Amino acid sequence: MADKVLTLVSTELAEEGKKFIFMGGHIECTDCKFSNLCLNLEKGQKYKVVNVRKPVHDCGLTEGKVQIVEVEKDKRSVCVDKKYAIDGAAITFFPSGCGQIGCKHFHQCNPDGVENEDKIKIVALGKKAECVIGQNRVVVDL
Repeated sequence: MADKVLTLVSTELAEEGKKFIFMGGHIECTDCKFSNLCLNLEKGQKYKVVNVRKPVHDCGLTEGKVQIVEVEKDKRSVCVDKKYAIDGAAITFFPSGCGQIGCKHFHQCNPDGVENEDKIKIVALGKKAECVIGQNRVVVDL
């Protein structure tokens, strides 16, 4: 069973089964009384809401409402160069840089929340990615 974590999300995301990628906080968030709860997730990680709690709070940054939820990490697939695709490896991520937005692997080769040279940990290997420009990339789970 996955570890559950309490955090705050917008009321639009506060629904069991909703998934999101935590993109990090804003500098304005550091003075907020909820920052420890709101910013306690891993940047670039995908999460799934597994339980919604009643309290709703105002958010000074978004001028909207946020709600306390329990989340757990969700599987996230990205494409990496084959030479780095090693099960269990902690590697430096490099996006494909190809710009082929119509490619079915574009969002795995250039994933939201994972920047050039970020450290990532591979937890499972997938299939070879069919690359339209011939790069030798493999789908891996983080």
